[in-house]
Amino acid sequence: MQVTSLLSHDEKDHDHHHDHDHEHGESCSSCGHDHEHAPVRLWQTLVGVVFVLNAFLVDWVFEHGQTVASASAMLGAIILGYPIVFTAVKDIRRGILSINELVAIAVLAAFATGDYKTAGVVAFFMLIGEIIETRTAEGARASIESLIHLTPTKARRLLANGKEEEVAAKDLAVGDTIRVRPGDNVAADGVIVSGQGSFNQSTITGESLPADKKPGDEVFAGTQNLTGVIEIKVSRAGQDTTLGRVRELILAAEKTKLPIMKIVDQYMGFYTPLVLVIAALVWAFTRQLENVISVIIFSCPCAFILATPTAMVAALSAAARLGILIKNVADIEAASKINAFIFDKTGTLTTGELAVSRLAPLGETKAAELLLLAASAEKYSNHPTAKALAQLAGEAGVPLVEPRDFAETAGRGVKASVNGEVVLVGRAQWLKDNGVKEDFTKSVDLNEAEGWSLIFVARNGHCVGWVGLQDQTRAEAKTALAELKQANVRRIAMVSGDRQPVATRVAREIGCEEAQGECLPQNKVDFVRGVRAKGYKVAVVGDGVNDAPALAAGDIGIAMGAAGSEVAIHSATIALMNNDLRRLPFLVQLSHSTRSVINQNFLFGLAFIIGGMTFSALGYVSPVFAAAMHTGGSLIVVFNSARLVRKGEHLEHYAPVAAPTEPRSNRPAAPGAASPAPAPAV
Repeated sequence: MQVTSLLSHDEKDHDHHHDHDHEHGESCSSCGHDHEHAPVRLWQTLVGVVFVLNAFLVDWVFEHGQTVASASAMLGAIILGYPIVFTAVKDIRRGILSINELVAIAVLAAFATGDYKTAGVVAFFMLIGEIIETRTAEGARASIESLIHLTPTKARRLLANGKEEEVAAKDLAVGDTIRVRPGDNVAADGVIVSGQGSFNQSTITGESLPADKKPGDEVFAGTQNLTGVIEIKVSRAGQDTTLGRVRELILAAEKTKLPIMKIVDQYMGFYTPLVLVIAALVWAFTRQLENVISVIIFSCPCAFILATPTAMVAALSAAARLGILIKNVADIEAASKINAFIFDKTGTLTTGELAVSRLAPLGETKAAELLLLAASAEKYSNHPTAKALAQLAGEAGVPLVEPRDFAETAGRGVKASVNGEVVLVGRAQWLKDNGVKEDFTKSVDLNEAEGWSLIFVARNGHCVGWVGLQDQTRAEAKTALAELKQANVRRIAMVSGDRQPVATRVAREIGCEEAQGECLPQNKVDFVRGVRAKGYKVAVVGDGVNDAPALAAGDIGIAMGAAGSEVAIHSATIALMNNDLRRLPFLVQLSHSTRSVINQNFLFGLAFIIGGMTFSALGYVSPVFAAAMHTGGSLIVVFNSARLVRKGEHLEHYAPVAAPTEPRSNRPAAPGAASPAPAPAV
């Protein structure tokens, strides 16, 4: 019912029930809640209703017990009505007219007629409705807090002598080293310096599967270490951590309002006088005080007021569970109007990392042998090519050999001794400069202009094959774009700073109809503005760093993979804490569902108020029944909104595509190509 903290009267628990903070001296009237007192105890409501029920019982059992019954009912009505009247009087003293006064007038009117039982029952239903709705709202907020309030209060900090001391997590500083044991939650953001293990990162990224971490990898506060003892060097602590920033932004989003709610707030000051005029007219025509009381009870627009906030809290909870950070609830409504998506390429639709897509052995060389030679020779290189080869070797179960006489020429290639044989890995010209004579480039059937990176492998002066690498498209990209089209998104485009042939190839692979390559940041902004100028509502999706200008140019900016990136979290209106593109169609679907639920709630609330007041004026509804109906109507709205919390449950079990059992390629293998050894089962 949110009757501006109708149940307030005890100041001692202020700090425990203060849902959001205000600067010192700032008035709380703007937020619509009375913060000067804590909610009434449930036991007080129960004590009051016991006295009222006792009155009914005495009346029913004892023939001459009217005096006792009346006294019991009056005492119960006073206990139940006191917090209602107290809040209304305080509002009037502050110069505020709200629906609190309507509730108080209904209770006082019943009390003044001497019908203490009716006054008590009316007050009870109004209070119990407020209690249930408050607990429901707190439960929804608790579901958000449970996702983002997981940073432990203690941490094990390592001292210079290697011993550990237990300190408060808030006392950690950048540069400290902490030890995290299996089962512990990480107390601060940092980088692993020792140990390895699996981490549950669902609180940050929304992914249910654990992520394997090793020295050099970043970990986030609030994630859980599942295996292994890890030592972490702190890079961000306290409220500066990713979890801290996410928490503050989610709770800030809950305080924002949709435009429709601002309109409701604007006219609420006129609503109470209007209801009093209607009540006066009912009295003038019917001379029935019970009708007037019922009209006033039904006029309390609790179901109407709850229509938007309950749906928004439920939607925020569903989004937060999946790692979608929505910083303003108005963006949920805006997402339902989006009919064009513009994507960055690198790091958004693609992984942004080189991966081996073709192994092309020449002559009698086998694919696994080619991979062994190339990956072993590049074992100590930090080049992205070396990392891609090592990753494929690990996936395929090819054991690497320790290279000897390793030497690397930056940007050209490496030379090393593998199993006593001289191996060269690098560009075609690098091999030729090192004495490889045959024309080995004629076997290549890939176009480097389309984004392929080619390296050649020679053994003892003879080329034994080549490897094709490329920036891989994300496994779920094609499915996500298809689902966006099903969600009535009419235009999907990709803009990239890469070459046009590369952009065209990636767009073809994922089913994107429009691809614009060779775009500088300003070109991306111009493209977004051009699409908006044609009447589209545009969502721009990027990595949140180099795409910040384009993100700001769209109606909505969505940053991918924002976990750990302060720029990404703050540069976009919505941040995806992981890189699963299927969150995008879910966001659109959630937006449509939220808007639909709000409309249902508004229509129900409006019909409930008008219908209830009409039947009350005609004398068909008693005050007691009106109070019961009022509570029931509010709960219908709450439970209708709660349906949104379960949205997106099918995404919680998303599993990345398993390691390929053969070289990944959308093209026919080169003549003589073979697959490396199959990858172990995952």
